[in-house]
Amino acid sequence: MYMWEDIKVIFDKDPAAANIFEVLLYQGLWAIWIHRFAHLLYKMGVPFFPRLISQIMRLFTLIEIHPGAQFGRRVFIDHGCGVVIGETAVIGDDVVIFQGVTLGGSGKEKGKRHPAIGNNVVIGAETIILGNITIGENVTIGAGTVITKSVPANVTIVGNPPRIIEENNK
Repeated sequence: MYMWEDIKVIFDKDPAAANIFEVLLYQGLWAIWIHRFAHLLYKMGVPFFPRLISQIMRLFTLIEIHPGAQFGRRVFIDHGCGVVIGETAVIGDDVVIFQGVTLGGSGKEKGKRHPAIGNNVVIGAETIILGNITIGENVTIGAGTVITKSVPANVTIVGNPPRIIEENNK
């Protein structure tokens, strides 16, 4: 599985990660590991237990991830308190998510209703991303940004309403 990658990404992305013992205490690490197990049961069609597991995980980590959400590799939830990730959210590889982020739906629509996050995305604290939209690859989202429309690749976006402040590193 990806357990060693999950540990290594914390050392790569968090300068406060001093040793393996501290890293093993990170709530985001446990949330991702437990989510992967719940997601496997969800994909197998096991009733009730995936959702029960996700709710128990929420009690211990303060991170709510629906068992239907899909995660790529090396996803790092840093200071994860208050993170909410909806059922049809898709998160790419090498994504960093800070505290208070919501990847939610925009209403009561059925089917795909949560965001798809590209590879190499950083999502700042207290960011809200709603609806069946796409966040492109290599995007940096500033803290407190509210996004309800798709975002192209290779940009930095901030604010409410959101605005692109950097494109292709320029």
